[in-house]
Amino acid sequence: QVQLVESGGGLVQAGGSLRLSCAASGRSYAMGWFRQAPGKEREFVAAVSWSTGNTAYADSVKGRFTISRDNAKNTVYLQMNSLKPDDTAVYYCASRGRIYDLGFSASNYAYWGQGTQVTVSS
Repeated sequence: QVQLVESGGGLVQAGGSLRLSCAASGRSYAMGWFRQAPGKEREFVAAVSWSTGNTAYADSVKGRFTISRDNAKNTVYLQMNSLKPDDTAVYYCASRGRIYDLGFSASNYAYWGQGTQVTVSS
């Protein structure tokens, strides 16, 4: 079993930055961030391999967002820079448990955090 607790969301002006954190208990080999805006499907944002540090990003956030992990703290981060109003959504941390491969679809992930709201004002 994996439990995930997110933090770090909030309200920020366009062009600003936020850092989301996801503290994990239990073994996770691949983790990701997803987001869901009102009336839209949950979409992939970024993923990281716990063991290799390999990362992947959605095209919409490449060059602006950075996913990273701190093995000692068992925590994954999502640094979000140059935020846009279109980034407004509930952001979810997710884990694939003992699966190593990065996942790009919500259906690839078995464990989810409770979500944290990110609102970017124009």
